[in-house]
Amino acid sequence: MRVYAVLVFFIALKAAGNLSLAWGMKHLAHPATTNPIDYVLAMLSPFVALGVAFLIVSLLARMALLSYADLTFILPVTAIGYVIAAFLGRFFLHEQVSAARWAGTVLIFGGAALVSATPHATTAAASLGEGA
Repeated sequence: MRVYAVLVFFIALKAAGNLSLAWGMKHLAHPATTNPIDYVLAMLSPFVALGVAFLIVSLLARMALLSYADLTFILPVTAIGYVIAAFLGRFFLHEQVSAARWAGTVLIFGGAALVSATPHATTAAASLGEGA
């Protein structure tokens, strides 16, 4: 149960962080260029700073997840964040999402659903099988 709670926490933080970061970057007074100073100044934007903070905490949650469950479980299941990102981009950022992108989103969702139906850790099960 702990894995799924941290998984939901991670996905929510990553989605909120990406949304906040995208919103903040699109609403900067001066668009970011190749000058590193522009990115330092962008960090002063509240939405950009909040997005970065959420993404840092989501990285810590991902680290915790990887200590509980297999990489081959965590990465595909957390891909559901891409599905959420498509919806957030469409409805909050008013981005146009093509039929091909929606089709890809549906495929990602199906793959994540398929992987989530499997056990989240096989390392302990494999160790038990070796001793028998």
